[in-house]
Amino acid sequence: MPAAPARPAPHADLFDLDSPLYSDVHGERTVAEFPFFSLAKTPQMEPMTFQSEDVRIDISPSPIGIATIYDKEVLLYIAGLMAEKLERGERVEHEMSFTAHDFFRATGANASVKSYTSLKRSLRRLQGTEILTNIETGGEGEEGGFSWLLTWNTSYAKAADGTKRLKAVRIRLCDWLYRAILKDRRIAAYHADFFRLGPVERRLYELAMFNCGGDLSYEVGLERLAAKVGCSVSPRSIAKFKRQLRDIADGDTLPQYRIELHETRIPSPNGRPRVETNVILMRRGEGEEPALPATDGDSEMLSEG
Repeated sequence: MPAAPARPAPHADLFDLDSPLYSDVHGERTVAEFPFFSLAKTPQMEPMTFQSEDVRIDISPSPIGIATIYDKEVLLYIAGLMAEKLERGERVEHEMSFTAHDFFRATGANASVKSYTSLKRSLRRLQGTEILTNIETGGEGEEGGFSWLLTWNTSYAKAADGTKRLKAVRIRLCDWLYRAILKDRRIAAYHADFFRLGPVERRLYELAMFNCGGDLSYEVGLERLAAKVGCSVSPRSIAKFKRQLRDIADGDTLPQYRIELHETRIPSPNGRPRVETNVILMRRGEGEEPALPATDGDSEMLSEG
């Protein structure tokens, strides 16, 4: 993570801001465990559904698509601000405000015109995407749908030449996520290199971080992992997902974790053995670094194509 800013002296412009973020961005376990976000780099207008033994998630798009894994950076940043307040024993409100500049610093982005435009589109998708799920947070559930952000707005200063300079972003977090962070408190700090990863790598990192517990490893079947990552589970897509996992394992780019694929040949009555693939995510040893620097890959949602 880029160096944290020095704590500012009291100033009128900063009076009502919750930024800057002095520590790491944070993720919430329930949100990390399931595929709540699109992995596509182009607008996904098709609804998404996840179904397991006891969990169901239905996601409907905003007018500009389903919120993406990149849009999620806003929620990770907000969770970091909330975690700092909790650590200091301060009251945490639904509404948070921050500067775009500090958000870009914390997530490793450039403060360019393109970044400001991208941030506004992320806010629109986070507010417009509708989620229906039976997952409870803070001991409560939601019968109806909810969006990640209830409201958002930006304030700006206007220069003499008419150009606008974004000053602050204000958001109001949905009750479901607010309860998860504030009451369940299953949150963890993300490595700074998370923001250099591609979509599938980001999901693998999240699943490893929240599942590599005392055993320091997490083993899961290939098809189940594909579903939890947010990829299609059709035979053709599973084969493509497997190739992608091998590339990630060979590249060894995940910060803090390594990935291995183990295959077992299982005899079948027709004589042709069935190959069962398990994926193992392992915490790196102390001082062990990725073989190659992580880069923001061009991975896209694995589909029938």
